[in-house]
Amino acid sequence: MAEKNKYDSEFCGSLPLHNINLIQDYGYLIVLDHQELSIVQVSENVTDLLGHTLQEIVNSRLSDYIEKEDLNRISTILQKGITEKIPLTLNLNSKGQITPYHILMHVKADYVILELQEAHPDKNRSFTEVYQEVKHISLALEAAASVQEVCEIAVHEIRVISGFDGVLMYRFDKDWNGTVIAEEKDERLEPYLGHSFPASDVPKQARALYLKNPYRLIPNREYLQSKLYPVINPLSHAFIDLSDCNLRSVPAVHLEYMKNMGIKASMSIRVINDQQLWGLISCHHISPMYLDYEICSVFEWLSSLISSRISAILNKETYDTVTLLQQKRLQLIDEIYAQNDITIGLLHRPDLNILELFNASGAMVVINKRIETIGEVPEKDDLDNLLFWLEGKEVNTVFSTDHLSGLFDDAAAYTAIGSGILVLPINSAEAEYLVCFRPEVVETINWGGDPNKAINFEKDKKSYHPRNSFKLWQQVVVHHALPWEQTVLDVAESLRNFLFEFRTKQGHN
Repeated sequence: MAEKNKYDSEFCGSLPLHNINLIQDYGYLIVLDHQELSIVQVSENVTDLLGHTLQEIVNSRLSDYIEKEDLNRISTILQKGITEKIPLTLNLNSKGQITPYHILMHVKADYVILELQEAHPDKNRSFTEVYQEVKHISLALEAAASVQEVCEIAVHEIRVISGFDGVLMYRFDKDWNGTVIAEEKDERLEPYLGHSFPASDVPKQARALYLKNPYRLIPNREYLQSKLYPVINPLSHAFIDLSDCNLRSVPAVHLEYMKNMGIKASMSIRVINDQQLWGLISCHHISPMYLDYEICSVFEWLSSLISSRISAILNKETYDTVTLLQQKRLQLIDEIYAQNDITIGLLHRPDLNILELFNASGAMVVINKRIETIGEVPEKDDLDNLLFWLEGKEVNTVFSTDHLSGLFDDAAAYTAIGSGILVLPINSAEAEYLVCFRPEVVETINWGGDPNKAINFEKDKKSYHPRNSFKLWQQVVVHHALPWEQTVLDVAESLRNFLFEFRTKQGHN
């Protein structure tokens, strides 16, 4: 294949994950009204928990099942107007026995959701033990000098803490395809280091949910799902929104995806940068893996620490890059002033020219219909045709592409030296431009399975399945250059503004 394809499936991205109205079986769900804390909706497995029928449980009061002290704690939180997810530990009267449960309370506009997971006091560690463990990891992360080192530390430490058979770090690109950049796993699991996975594997609505939830746990893909009763929430008169719920059930296609990978349990932990999903730490286990709420809370904590460290490193790299680019830009501007000539200032200085500023292999400046070039550029006739094409596009702001031949057919003749262009219109009305070129970079992408078969529909065009193989599938991408980085584009816009003003003043002299 010669071209890069986008694999962010519109079909997968439209599936209503948050209104699935089902939960996994490693916990229970209870929905309350705000005023009386009456139970208005439950997961059907709550009958096993409370020992009553669904009809008896719904419309009863939470106070029938928990101690007064715990009820007062919930009431106090509601009175404070807190709307975040609140973790609690409550004692529940379960079939006549008082049993501690971890509760995750979600305060919504119309109702309150309680997610319940049985606590195991014998397994609980002290805060000091947990803090020391996390502090050790935190110090290792702080000492890491690169994003790659952070990822490797994160993968190793999470595997040690969790006991998962395999842990990998998965980084998204601009098209939401993910590439595995760090990995530790049992030899029974297929290695994926360096492999890419199509965006449809984590479709856009699933990515959006990771902005609300630090992690996603599936302890056993063969779980028995539990429906909500009644189906329609009586307070909102709609399906309940389970976006924030850890217990939310999993679409069948994802469970099939796990089966095809040869795993029964998985956990994904988000990595955030600049308030966007940057990557996922994906944990896999060959057999079912049930984690208690405490260890999941540690992972939530680690998600923040890992995200913060990666963000700090990336921000420092961006700052250093921008500072250097701005220094070079100012030197070029000084040279233009000294020479009183844009072309000489940009192209003729031996120790610094426009190629170094934009990491380009060639460039041309067009002023007064005269073309001057530096470095490797297309032939004169090709440059003339390119300028004619730019005039037709009426480029008035900085324009860039890393795949010129995909937009301009004639560019296919010179992809080796001009697969990418950066255009700074100095004065587009007079067809005056600065154009920089980047050469073709042939790239081999190692996909985890054929991304063109990420979704396989049956004959009815409604039923579908994920790909059944994750074996290496290689794609060779040609006619593309290295993409123009955002830092370069920002500096290009700043330089364009100067060139326009300088040229305008020249025209008035």
